[in-house]
Amino acid sequence: MEPHTRQELLNWYDNITHQNYFSNNEKILIQQDGLAMGAPSSGLIAEFFLQNLEDTHLAQISNKHNITAYFRYVDDILVIYDSSHTDIKNIQDDFNMLHPNMMFKAEPESNNQINFLDITIHKTPIKWTASIYKKPTFTDSIIPYTSNHPPQHKHTAIRHLHNRLNTYHLQHNEYKEELDTIHDIMMNNGFPTHAYTPPNLRRPPTTPGQKPGNTTQKWAPFTYIGRETTYITNIFKKADIRITLRTNNTLQNLLMQKAQPLDKYSRSGAYKLTCLECNKVYVGQMVQSFTQRFKEHRNAFKSNRNTSDYAKHALEHLHPFGPIQETMQVLQYQRKGTHLNTIEKFFIYKEFSINTHLNDEFNIIPNRIFEALLKNQ
Repeated sequence: MEPHTRQELLNWYDNITHQNYFSNNEKILIQQDGLAMGAPSSGLIAEFFLQNLEDTHLAQISNKHNITAYFRYVDDILVIYDSSHTDIKNIQDDFNMLHPNMMFKAEPESNNQINFLDITIHKTPIKWTASIYKKPTFTDSIIPYTSNHPPQHKHTAIRHLHNRLNTYHLQHNEYKEELDTIHDIMMNNGFPTHAYTPPNLRRPPTTPGQKPGNTTQKWAPFTYIGRETTYITNIFKKADIRITLRTNNTLQNLLMQKAQPLDKYSRSGAYKLTCLECNKVYVGQMVQSFTQRFKEHRNAFKSNRNTSDYAKHALEHLHPFGPIQETMQVLQYQRKGTHLNTIEKFFIYKEFSINTHLNDEFNIIPNRIFEALLKNQ
């Protein structure tokens, strides 16, 4: 490794480990030991640390205790040894002396079997066999088939279960038992079980001259709201754009209590004004408050100013200008930005498609995405 690269990594490490600040009971604290929980860098640094311990001490401990094999995945370690001349307690003691802040717990085999990760290893006089291991807290809950999630997300769990079933070398009885378990999980979560296999992930076709793993490929994130999202993303299939889907109906959003203002017109976003006489609609946006924007429309009506298409319509046709509760409808709350502009354009397009709009027509152009959304509403 080049000296400047090594120094950059050391500086990066120092900045991260010396800025472990967090808040608790309205106090700002700093973590003295360990790494910040949930930080993206913590897992990487922890792996560096463990690999350094293994490179420094593992060979000596293995030779001292005649360890036959050593396997580690994250913080789960599998040690194979001959119990006739090796004591696991002595191995554990040596591991616990590696660092004062690390404590290793030993779980020896029981009844000629031991659990490691998601398998149970069975020892027989002539060979080892494996079966699928499930923790006592295991439940058969996955994303239900009828849930409003992208199909790719819902099929992921089933695909994982099938891949694991066909990857491990299971005995016939264990294979059939796990297959029955998968069938029960699918049935309990509403998946079709008759001749069902999860769809395979297909690699997107590469354009001429494009190399596999091209890091310059563009990605477009979409929030999945139902079939409408599928119709929209199909438009991008022939373009060199990869689609990634996300959802808003997460546990955090469902359980977190959000304080809502008492007055729904005190926020910003997209709105529409509906004529009480002919049901014609004006769609607009406001980055301050809906109340403020309504006052501007009403003042234009009272003073006969040509600053509001809605007020102009009411004056020309002698239609009444009703109160805010009867006239204004909040379409969507949103802060200022391109997202709000797109929302406003969509609702204008929606009213234009049914010929109820009061907005200027020269700003309305054909839009395949809007048409797909309206088609599937």
